[in-house]
Amino acid sequence: MKVVQFSRFGSPEVLEVIEVRKPQPARGEVLIRVMAAGVNFFEVLMRADRYAVTPSLPMAPGVEVAGLVEAVGEGLDDALIGARVAVPLFAIGRGSGGYAEYIIADAGSLARLPEGLSFENAVALMVQGLTALHLVRQNPPAGKTVLVTAAGGGVGSLLVQLLKQAGAESVIAAAGSGEKRALALSLGADRAVGYDMSGIEADIVFDLIGNELTRGLIDPLRPGGRLVLAAMGRFGLDQVDIGRMLEANQSLQGFSLLPLLGETLWADLAELFDRAHRGEIRVISGGRFPLTEAAEAHRAIESRLTTGKVVLVPDS
Repeated sequence: MKVVQFSRFGSPEVLEVIEVRKPQPARGEVLIRVMAAGVNFFEVLMRADRYAVTPSLPMAPGVEVAGLVEAVGEGLDDALIGARVAVPLFAIGRGSGGYAEYIIADAGSLARLPEGLSFENAVALMVQGLTALHLVRQNPPAGKTVLVTAAGGGVGSLLVQLLKQAGAESVIAAAGSGEKRALALSLGADRAVGYDMSGIEADIVFDLIGNELTRGLIDPLRPGGRLVLAAMGRFGLDQVDIGRMLEANQSLQGFSLLPLLGETLWADLAELFDRAHRGEIRVISGGRFPLTEAAEAHRAIESRLTTGKVVLVPDS
């Protein structure tokens, strides 16, 4: 079977397709034919050795997959074969391996998919969907004005929708292109802007980008407001910036998804899958790439031109 990995750090060209033996499920395990694997910005950072933690090499990226159960190990019912499932590898202690034609997973780590939900949409609702869901839970928006950066991205496009559904008085979507701003408006944002924050006021600001943008997000934050840091990169704040926020009774809040994934994980995934299946959440595709073109998928994400979720699918 084919697996995508990298044995050295660098540009997308370091991603290589290798052939390995197709695994067989042990007791309590299932073999899943991967029909969609999510591609995430943090995997781009890992490949370039720009992530917070340097991974061991070689590494096969991929932390979220959806597909079909092809075989079951001892102790499992054959009725599982053919089931449509999603596997949040990132949530069960497996931080890699999803860029592959097949994976092995414990039967207890499977989330069933509604029949009308595509594999690609299921993948988009794992890392990004759970992130958006927990951001809203930690920052109840009812009656407040909220600013969302990167509003056309995988997390941002879902966050805009969930905030409106949770009762935000106004959602301001910030994005770098007219196309992305138009998308955010179509998803329910009340206003869409570029990254010139003049004239904008918000009670809660979600920073999904980080780096030097963060400093510019203090200006639109109202006195007593909250700046939520939920990006993968660094945040360009210094002591002067922190001092400004203290004087205005503003707060900083960090965000990390993994510590929040407890006993509600499977119910949360079921909720997201069901809401998308019923049309309450619109999932935005950022592009489908064959598994063997994983390097092109990484280039697309690095270009910052994609909207929504980028996925890998089986080669035709």
